[in-house]
Amino acid sequence: MSHKVRSPRGPLSGRLLGALAALAFLVTGCTSPDPKPDASILVEGQKIRLGMKNDQPGTGFMRHAEEFEGFDLAVSRDLIGRVGLDPEAIEPQPLQSKNRAKALQKDRVDLVAATYSITAQRMRPMNDDNGDGLDFVGPYVSTPQGVLIRAADKGRYRNLTDFHGKQICVWPGTTSMNELKKPAYDKIGKTEATDAGECVKKLKENMVDAVSTDQLILYGFMAAEPTLAVVPTIEFGEINQYGIAMFRTPAHRKDCLKLRDALKKYVTGNDWDHDLENNLPSVPVAARNEARPTLDDIEAMSCREKPGNAPVG
Repeated sequence: MSHKVRSPRGPLSGRLLGALAALAFLVTGCTSPDPKPDASILVEGQKIRLGMKNDQPGTGFMRHAEEFEGFDLAVSRDLIGRVGLDPEAIEPQPLQSKNRAKALQKDRVDLVAATYSITAQRMRPMNDDNGDGLDFVGPYVSTPQGVLIRAADKGRYRNLTDFHGKQICVWPGTTSMNELKKPAYDKIGKTEATDAGECVKKLKENMVDAVSTDQLILYGFMAAEPTLAVVPTIEFGEINQYGIAMFRTPAHRKDCLKLRDALKKYVTGNDWDHDLENNLPSVPVAARNEARPTLDDIEAMSCREKPGNAPVG
């Protein structure tokens, strides 16, 4: 389902009160590096600024001017509806991978659903070893890292060693880029681009030999581009588990818990299957089954500072 951006925002009483509270906090002399209003995101009649991708078919894509679609948006709309709000309150905002944490920290968006992997570093407090200070609702889907090639090259690549001396395109701010920087992959050339769209463009124009990121994202490109193909035999790296992120505050933690409970109901019903198949039809059935999170996963990784089983990176 597509969603058109609406520029006017709804009532701001909750945000204004939060801003005044933050100002009073500063006047008392108790300062913080980056004060942020502590007001609920889930307020009836208030717009919800959702940071998401605009160049990833199937997960987060802007097909026409200001009209967004994709699995990330479908999940977000469902959860917002389950907590009693109008899904139309969601106001999508395009966001690059490298800017996701900063956009939340600087209050440029309220939530981020942008194929955003839950990691311990992103969940740690900002004053604790370069943490990002985020709460996540998730995982709502999981995926290994994979490789996208030109369909004409099928059969040439069956495992990662086949890419020794080749160029694989990656982009900043992703767990995929961090994975390929490890010494185990030194023999593979890495070409950096600004985002997924630029990497795919380079692949189609024969400037690189492959694109690597989360396999779920790659299946979205495969469905949109008949000249491209996912190598099904290549899966590597940590399993990436996507969550909806928010900046951690006491009020936002309450919002997080509400959305977590909504997510538990969502993944145990048919709506999750329908949304995944509708947005990512090229994902094989076996991979789709593995992508579904368990209730234990959601409990362990949602609304916590130290997730029970999140990747370290």
